[in-house]
Amino acid sequence: MSYYLDTSAVVAALVAEPHSPAILDWLAAMEPGTVFISDWSHTEVASALSLKVRTGALTLELRAAAASAWQTMHNHNFPTLAVLPEHFDVAANFASQPDLGLRAGDALHLAIAREGAHNLVTLDHAMADAALQLGVPVERV
Repeated sequence: MSYYLDTSAVVAALVAEPHSPAILDWLAAMEPGTVFISDWSHTEVASALSLKVRTGALTLELRAAAASAWQTMHNHNFPTLAVLPEHFDVAANFASQPDLGLRAGDALHLAIAREGAHNLVTLDHAMADAALQLGVPVERV
């Protein structure tokens, strides 16, 4: 079985959040090469960490430490999936379904997970619900 981490799961592994212990324990139990991220993850993690600084949830120093940890994770721990043109088409289809309530970035994560036949790992309950409606298995952590 393989898994795809969305940004909420990655950020919880990088900074102290309520779900951080569960995500860190789950990641520690995973076999190498079974947990994936995508090129899109790199952009979203950078944005999420900056948002935490803007909202006062992180200092610049803690953001720098989290960004450094992310670089290590990104480069050494998780195989990175390329974002392909067909992922954008699938994501557009997902985002076009108003009842799902998906933002563009979440739709892209779901498209990448589905096209790669990976179980989605997310802390976003609305995204998890949309994933299940779209036939994307969800790993609850």
